[in-house]
Amino acid sequence: MIMKLTKDLKVLLLIYLILLLVPIFVHTDLYLMNILIMCLIWSVVAASWDLIMGFSGIFTFGQIAFFVIGAYSSAILTQTFDLSPWLGMPFGGVVAGLTGLLVGLPCLRLKGAYVALVTFAVHMILAPLLKSDLGRALGTGGSQGILTIKPMHFWGYSFSSMEPLPWFYTALFISLLCLLAVYRIIHSNWGLAFTAIRDAEPFAKSLGINGFKYKLVVFGITSFLTGIIGGFYAHYVGVLSTRILGLNLFLILMVMLVIGGLGRFPGAVIGAYLATFLSEWLRPMGNYRMLIFGGLVVLLVVYMPQGIAEILFPQDKPGPLERIRRRVFPKERRASLSNDS
Repeated sequence: MIMKLTKDLKVLLLIYLILLLVPIFVHTDLYLMNILIMCLIWSVVAASWDLIMGFSGIFTFGQIAFFVIGAYSSAILTQTFDLSPWLGMPFGGVVAGLTGLLVGLPCLRLKGAYVALVTFAVHMILAPLLKSDLGRALGTGGSQGILTIKPMHFWGYSFSSMEPLPWFYTALFISLLCLLAVYRIIHSNWGLAFTAIRDAEPFAKSLGINGFKYKLVVFGITSFLTGIIGGFYAHYVGVLSTRILGLNLFLILMVMLVIGGLGRFPGAVIGAYLATFLSEWLRPMGNYRMLIFGGLVVLLVVYMPQGIAEILFPQDKPGPLERIRRRVFPKERRASLSNDS
């Protein structure tokens, strides 16, 4: 089915058209190419998280855990069964998706902050599990992690870390497919059901919408998409450890959502690029980097609660001058000024 070219889809396609041409000018800069590839990876994680939290209203903090599950699953399957990474990635997505369904079953009988607490608990216990005897038996490498992961190859050509172009265009292709899937879901009957449950669950139930079923579906879909890109991450980086489950990445991903705007696709995609580049720019700051990120979250929540999407996709569509005027003169102050005049 041909997708209608809405404004958000046009913005997404424009971003990817620009990305398609960027390597022509910077393909020799390995550092910048690596940042762009990581942007493509985190954009899928952020958009999937936005789908479940922004559009469905389920406050889950387990998205990084599903990313790691997909990464480890793809790495272990390709090593143990000598599978191609092209098969390992979707298998990693399936494992992450099934795990998401298992986590969602008890979580969705809870509400609000309790769901966030349970999913964050899953995030916290994953690292000890991967380091345990059970983890080592499954092939996680324990505390050491997985040090040699099979690189991707295509028609006999093996991808190399010194040649970023094949990795970049592969990430571009996979991330675009995942983001188009997110877009299609948002603009489908499923998306309508998700937002209806988020905004007025009792009314949605009165219309015959099964809230539990749709919430479970969005758990499975977002975990699956996150697991696929996690599999690509594993083969791109070549090593895996539980350090990725640290709070630093969790905070940066939260910044991506706040910058982009919850429930404002493709705001999370734009937020992923801005936050990734900002993180790299602030890396020389050391421990102060997370302090700056925390302050940024506070400022954005207070002064721009809908993120950058508030500027790109204004719901009432005022002009740029009108938006500036509304910032300088809030509604109450404008009313008093008009009365005085």
